Parts: sequence; structure tokens; C-alpha cells
Amino acid sequence: MSLVRAGIPYWRLSAFYFFYYALLGGLAPYWAVYLREQQFGPTEIGQLMAILMVTRLLAPNLWGWLGDVAHCRLAMVRVGSFLACLFFLGFFWVESFWAYGAFMALFSFFWTAVLPQFEVVTLHNLAGQRERYSQVRVWGSVGFILTVTGLGLMLEHLSVRWLPVSLLIVLGLIWLTSMQPLTEPKITRQQDGQGFLAIVRQRPVLAFFAINFLLQLSHGPYYTFYSLYLQSAGYGLDVIGLLWCLGVLAEVVLFMFMHRLLVRFSLRAIIGWSMVLTAARWLLVPAWLDSFWLMALVQLLHAFTFGAMHAASIEFVHTRFAGAHQGQGQALYSSLGFGAGGSAGALLSGLLYEMGGGALAFVAAGLASAVAIPLAYWGLRESRRR
Repeated sequence: MSLVRAGIPYWRLSAFYFFYYALLGGLAPYWAVYLREQQFGPTEIGQLMAILMVTRLLAPNLWGWLGDVAHCRLAMVRVGSFLACLFFLGFFWVESFWAYGAFMALFSFFWTAVLPQFEVVTLHNLAGQRERYSQVRVWGSVGFILTVTGLGLMLEHLSVRWLPVSLLIVLGLIWLTSMQPLTEPKITRQQDGQGFLAIVRQRPVLAFFAINFLLQLSHGPYYTFYSLYLQSAGYGLDVIGLLWCLGVLAEVVLFMFMHRLLVRFSLRAIIGWSMVLTAARWLLVPAWLDSFWLMALVQLLHAFTFGAMHAASIEFVHTRFAGAHQGQGQALYSSLGFGAGGSAGALLSGLLYEMGGGALAFVAAGLASAVAIPLAYWGLRESRRR
């Protein structure tokens, strides 16, 4: 039975993911290029991009706690989406490094906070079909692909100065889709009486968060300097957009079948093999930089380095942090991985890129992700699906 026929608000949920990740499709590949156009250097770009990640460390936890206490997740998503759109307007008149940093912190504080809350809303509205999450989330990947491709063509033929206008339009659409009617999740108490900290202290949970920290740390050079690294090798923005698009297209294909993988394989196996492929991916980027076709092949690994890891992580958090701790669990996953790991990765990649270029940054990323492989093997021994 399809999700629509099952009475699930499939298109309302999918629309939010579509535009949320469409915005990421403009930020991740092109924002560093835009910052360089504004005369910022590699270290400054790394610091500014790190701000986007640092807010993911603070904002989701604060909002996750508020959502669990106030039971108003949909209202928080709507207010956060509106304020993110409002503060993004600051980029149209600021010029200094500190002013850019301030508005990136304000905009990102609200933009990054709404997603963990919406994840809880989505899982609640799936009404007992959590394994179908990837079929809703796949529309986020579609939005990413269309934005990356369209903006790549537009910016190559016009100017990267048009990027803020394009992103502001997408932010407005995020806010509009958040206003659609959805069912507010009902908070229930833990049946086993476990507290939040007691869950966090479990060995598989600690290993899971350490793995996601290393995963996002290793993505630092990719999200911050991948486009600049390709430009330095002679690739145009249209071709760069195509490579980004190809990676997310592979992610889309995987999301269509992810519900079957979650039933057939353990979360430990999915996470472990995904980290093996993540290490291989970053080490191959500088080795195959000069060949478009080999780089395209490397991009296909995005299906596992992000797609499989994210779907498995959402399932892990939902299983471990049941009931009243859902919002805080999703927020902690976002903040420790995308927030702490992402910000550290952006800062370190900026320093490494300035010291030895993209090759040094991506080799370091490969080594960082390789550390997570034994963590998955030994640390997640107990993390079988319940």
C-alpha cells in the first residue's frame, strides 16, 4: 500500500524536505565560492562555514528540549523557518567578516534548529511505518539535485552574486511549506523509566555519537572546499554542479530501497560498511582529481557516506530515544554530528587547505573517517534493531 493511500500526509511532509535540502543545495556547493567572490581567504571561509556547523551544536539541543517540554514542535518549525528567512536578508547589505559571521550565526541558528523537530513530526505522521522514512526524505535529495544543477548553470552564465537572491527565495518556500497542516506528535512517558542521560551513557549510544562526529568531521573539506578544489583543477561551475548532483542522485536511488536494507541488515553492519566507503571516498578524491569520469564514480559513494548513514542514524535514534526523549535524541544526533563534527571539520579543513591545498585536506578526512570503522565494529555490538 502506498503512503498516500494509507492516509499519511506524504506530499506535505515531502514538500518541506524538498525545499529544506534545496537550500542546502545552494549553500554547500556555492556559498564558499560566493565568499571568495567577496574577497575572503581560505581560513576566513573555513571559519565562516564553521559558524553554520557551530549553530547545529547549540540550536538543536535548545529547541529539542523546548519541543519535549512545550509539546509545540510544529509551531517551533514555523517560527524558526520564518526567522531564518528574516535574518538571511542581512547578507544583502553587510561586507565585513564580522558582520557576515553575525548574520550567518543568526540565520543558521534558526535554520538548523527546525530540522530535528520536523524529523520527529515526520516519524509521528508515518503512523507505524518508520521504515518508510527514506521514501519521504528522498524528496529532500531531489530538491538538492535540482537546485545544484539549476544554480550551477545559472551562476556559470550569469554571476555568483545572484546566489543570495536565489537562496532567499528558497527560504521563503521553506517557511510556506512549514505552514501546512500536520499532526502534532503526542509525548508519552518512557515505559521503562529510563532517563535521558542514562540512555546517552550506554556504550552503543556513545559509540554511535562518536562515529557520527568523525563522519561529519571528515565531510569538512567536502562541504567547505570541494567546489573550490575542483575549480582549481579547471572544472567549471556547471560541471561542479553536475558532480554534486550525481552524488545526491545516487543517494536518491539508495533511499528508494533503504527500507528493505533496514529490515535485512543490522544497523551495525550498515554503519560499519558505510564508514569503510567514506574513508575510501575521501582518499580517492585527490588521487582521481584530474579525471571527470573517475570523480563521478567517487561521487556515487555519497549513497552510503550520507544516504545510508543518515537513514540508519535516524532509525537508531528513534529506537534508542523512544517516547518523551525523541526531540532531544534527534537534536543530540544533529548537534554532535553535523554541529560539533561539522564545525571542527570546516575549521580544520580551512587550515589544512591553506597549508597544503585540497589534497592534504581530503587525505586527512579519509584518515579521520577510518578511525570510526573499529568503533562501529566493537562499539555497536548491542545496537541491533528491536
